[in-house]
Amino acid sequence: MVVYSIKDVEKLTGVKAHTIRIWEKRYNIIEPKRTEKNIRYYLDDDLKQILNIALLNRHGIKISKISDMNNAEILRRVAEIADIDESFEGQLDTLTISLIDLDEEKFLKIFNKNLQERGFVETMLEVIYPLLDKLAMMWITGSIKSIHEKFVSNLIKRKSIVYIDGLKPTRQETFLIYLPEGEMNELSLLFLNYLISSHGFKVINAGVDVSIEDLIETKGVRVPEYIMTIVNDSLSGQQLEVYIDHICNEFPDTEVVLSGIQVETMSPDFNGRVNIVKSSEETMVYLNRL
Repeated sequence: MVVYSIKDVEKLTGVKAHTIRIWEKRYNIIEPKRTEKNIRYYLDDDLKQILNIALLNRHGIKISKISDMNNAEILRRVAEIADIDESFEGQLDTLTISLIDLDEEKFLKIFNKNLQERGFVETMLEVIYPLLDKLAMMWITGSIKSIHEKFVSNLIKRKSIVYIDGLKPTRQETFLIYLPEGEMNELSLLFLNYLISSHGFKVINAGVDVSIEDLIETKGVRVPEYIMTIVNDSLSGQQLEVYIDHICNEFPDTEVVLSGIQVETMSPDFNGRVNIVKSSEETMVYLNRL
């Protein structure tokens, strides 16, 4: 059982703690539990209820009217609004609820609608990544489990692979992309794969958790024109500069491109030997120049 403080609920729902207290006291719409010291706390059902109430309220339904609805009526109105809601907050709340409930149909309904209207890149940048940021916060508070993370990751992977498979190379140059040892975020690698493929390049996706020895072995099969990797976690037992220098020395005729949190925070100096891109937007600018 996950227990939330009112501050946790404020962070996860975007509803101010002061507003939540008013909803409780004036409208009796939420009934928090209390510790022996009379401190409010909330459970999963309370969190979902507040998300639903916030969604209805943002669509012009007064709290006084919502307080007269039973739970079935609230859920029915939320389902109606979810079908037409174009706002960022509304879609994010609905995706969050569908994730908590492991409701694939509801999740895919919103995901697919955004893909049709926005396209893959914009959907990932403006809908999915903000959702993943929110999930990271929920993971810290303990409000989602491993099954929730696997559920959403697998749905996004499925869509990403379909969109990647729909692209055909129009250029001869090849990118070798991978994540170093210890890096397991396959979603970021798949998105990078899509960005590169959408610019017509061939892509060798070597996958996650790739050792530098395995990377070097690819020379015996094919030497790519470009190598690109994402370094978010600190490299195991190695300095970033030493690691990248090793790659540059092993692939002297290959252009190396580097991205990730470690690049943003450390600002390493590679003496012009490496192209640095600090965001998806910068990656697209770089690819457009090639």
